[in-house]
Amino acid sequence: MRIARTGLRRPLLQRLMPLAYALAVMIGLILALTWGALQVQVTLAGFLNGESLWSKAQKQAVIDLDNYAVKGNAADLASFRKNYLVVKSDRWARDAIDSGHYDPQQVDQAFRRGGVIPSAIPGMVFMLQYFSGAPNMREAIEAWHSVDGQIAELDAIAGELEDAYAHGGLSSQELLRQRDRINTLNNFIEPRSNRFSVYIARGATWLGRVLFASVFLVALVASLLWLRMARRILAGIRGTEERYRLLFDSASSAIVMVDEASGRILDANRMAGHWAGREPSELVGDVFAHLFARIGLPQEGGVSLLRGADGHHRPVEMRSALAMWGERFVRQAIISDISERVSMEQERRIASEALAGIAEGVIIADADRLVTTVNAAYTRITGYDASTLRLCRFDETRSLPSGSPLSASVWDTVANGGNWKGEVLSRRKDGSTYPELLSVSAIRDTYGRVQHYVAVCTDITATKADRLRLEHLATHDPLTGLVNRAEFERLCEHAILNATHERNAVAVLFVDLDAFKVVNDSYSHAIGDSLLVKVAERIDKIMSKHDVAGRIGGDEFTVLLSRLSAREDARGVANRLLAALAEPVMVGDYEIALSASIGIAGYPLDGGDPITLITNADAAMYVAKTEERNAYRFYTPLMHADARRRLMLGVDLRQALAKGEFHLVYQPNIELRTGRIVAVEALLRWHHPDRGLLLPDEFIPMAESLGLIRQIDEWVMREACAQLRRWDNERLPSLRMAVNVSASTFGHRSFIDRLSAALEAEKLPGQRVLVEITESAILRLGEQTDRTMQALHALGVGVAIDDFGTGYSSLAYLKLSAIAFLKIDRSFISGLPADTNNLAITEAMLAIARSLGLRPIAEGIETQEQHEFLLRAGCAEGQGFFYARPQAAEDIERLLRPSPRHAQSRLRLVPPKQL
Repeated sequence: MRIARTGLRRPLLQRLMPLAYALAVMIGLILALTWGALQVQVTLAGFLNGESLWSKAQKQAVIDLDNYAVKGNAADLASFRKNYLVVKSDRWARDAIDSGHYDPQQVDQAFRRGGVIPSAIPGMVFMLQYFSGAPNMREAIEAWHSVDGQIAELDAIAGELEDAYAHGGLSSQELLRQRDRINTLNNFIEPRSNRFSVYIARGATWLGRVLFASVFLVALVASLLWLRMARRILAGIRGTEERYRLLFDSASSAIVMVDEASGRILDANRMAGHWAGREPSELVGDVFAHLFARIGLPQEGGVSLLRGADGHHRPVEMRSALAMWGERFVRQAIISDISERVSMEQERRIASEALAGIAEGVIIADADRLVTTVNAAYTRITGYDASTLRLCRFDETRSLPSGSPLSASVWDTVANGGNWKGEVLSRRKDGSTYPELLSVSAIRDTYGRVQHYVAVCTDITATKADRLRLEHLATHDPLTGLVNRAEFERLCEHAILNATHERNAVAVLFVDLDAFKVVNDSYSHAIGDSLLVKVAERIDKIMSKHDVAGRIGGDEFTVLLSRLSAREDARGVANRLLAALAEPVMVGDYEIALSASIGIAGYPLDGGDPITLITNADAAMYVAKTEERNAYRFYTPLMHADARRRLMLGVDLRQALAKGEFHLVYQPNIELRTGRIVAVEALLRWHHPDRGLLLPDEFIPMAESLGLIRQIDEWVMREACAQLRRWDNERLPSLRMAVNVSASTFGHRSFIDRLSAALEAEKLPGQRVLVEITESAILRLGEQTDRTMQALHALGVGVAIDDFGTGYSSLAYLKLSAIAFLKIDRSFISGLPADTNNLAITEAMLAIARSLGLRPIAEGIETQEQHEFLLRAGCAEGQGFFYARPQAAEDIERLLRPSPRHAQSRLRLVPPKQL
């Protein structure tokens, strides 16, 4: 810390010194002029005194001479001589000065003899010498000169009179003559003497005015000059102060002036106020130490925290100097914001820690590629540390995967400003090698020259292994390990190319498991996946080394048989596959029996590319599954036409909703005890524009595969609720509407919202709607079933288990809250009452329903005997052609509307006509 003892005011005093000097000069000049004026006044006083003495001497000389002429008294003559000497001395001094060649001492003595004031003599000499031509002075001197002869003549008269009296005296005439002469000379001299006095007086007055004007003008000019100088100096001081204030306030650092004794702030610039969150004027008088987060002044050059208005602390560094300001010490503190520096130091520290903690190995080498630093990860990967590698080139322990050294192109790429990245083979300290991903870049100086190389090394041993696994996964099914569809098509194309060259045949077998969906629904998807793995193992065991087995999706497998003489040679493999897949399979604790359907298409007879062969084999498989199952079929062109028909059906199905081609028919539910219609079941029909009326079995599976089933189910719910509202508006008896819902819709998160919206749109209570869902669908939904059932129960909507007894027949789900109805499948009703097995099963299901408080509904009642048996067995409701076939809404209205004709009619068995 510096202490300036010269004082803070010295610069200001130095700026004011010229002004003080100028004021002193001006005062001195005025004093000099005043002194000059006094000297001139003394001179003028000398002139006036001399004029008075000269005039008096001249007059007295005339008087003395006249008295001498009359009386002849020697005293008068002596008096005349004395006065004449005064006039003569002044005249001689005047003439000597006028000549320009004189002895100043003699002139001084002459003026002294003339009685002139000694102090006025120098001024008189100066004025007679240099100002004889001045106004009034010239006339006065002329008047003075004009009587020189007359004065001399008086002296001559005095001589003559002295001679006369010396020889006896004057005669009267002579006396008279001489007195006349004296009077004449006196008359001549006196007016000129008066004139001389007047001009001397005027000259003194004029000169006094000139002197006053001169002194005044000089004083005025000096004052103006001094004021101008003062203005310029003060303007400069003010400008300097403004510049200082501008620099003070515009400084990028905070500047604070602090009283050293009290520690209080005397002044602060704007930056200090900005950082402190206050106006600079508010800081004045505050304690300087209060600006900082820690009590006490910050250390010189140390890091401190400056308080902000928002509680934010700013890291700062302070430099200060101590100076004298008047009689007290003042500290000038310059506070610099070091936030950026602190941030950079923190970033460098983070970078250093990041370099030490980064998972990849990092090498820093000099311009000659000699290693200078490695991080901990590199040591962990290779075993080398920096001391071991020092003075070694880092490329010496690396080579390309081929074994050759790193090529010059690597260093050329880096030298040209790029970043080289590639795979190399790196050597560990123990001599082993590993694959490494190496990235090399350069750090350059300000001239663009390479200073250091930075190499980032990544051990890619695991990555390469993962890549091989991913490549295997990209071409193989992750579940079974068989090739996937893309790889199967590639291998098939390769086999077709070889068959073309070798003139043999290729066959593609499309294998689809029969009833695999039942296994998933009845057991679980995990059991189904395990079953697929077992199936894949059996298929793979049958294959020869030239054959390929693949899984292209779900329960669909493909087999590629190459190097066949003809397509029919695939029969043997197909038969072995059917036999192998028909054997029971143990999956966990379950023994599962299944079968498969196989379609066969061959090259070149059935197609010339993989996609065509797979498509045609799929068509042949579909025929085998449709006609027989557990069989195989060879492709024929007719099969393709059937596949195309199914494809067109899918296209038409996508447009059926938009075109309004769906409609509902309604089959009544009869209360067996009263014969009253208590409910109807909404059944979907599709009026195809070309194929006519289609039943759900013909298009629902296609809708499920295309993802359209939820849209169709939502339409059915809305239309069924709307029909209920229309019947209510016709004031028909209140009915319950049953709608069938697929498992996909029932388990979807929007099902409850859509059903609730349909009920609310028609202002219907939930009790008016019954949702029918199959056993297999409930099993497939798993945990979602319970949540959906609870939501339906909250809405008041009942659930009926459709086709009960045909699936897994678990009794656990019968306890779910929303289940209120149990529908007995038609397969158990058809043999009643003769079939004892169906009879026992039906009675058991009715007993279960009664025990659980469920309302049973029998499906497929077609005879009077079935009706009577179910009535006796305690079944609540029945449905079937014995009562009515599915009918349009208008026909249901006629059945429900009271009329004499309908009152006498009885529902009777009707033929199973499709609607």
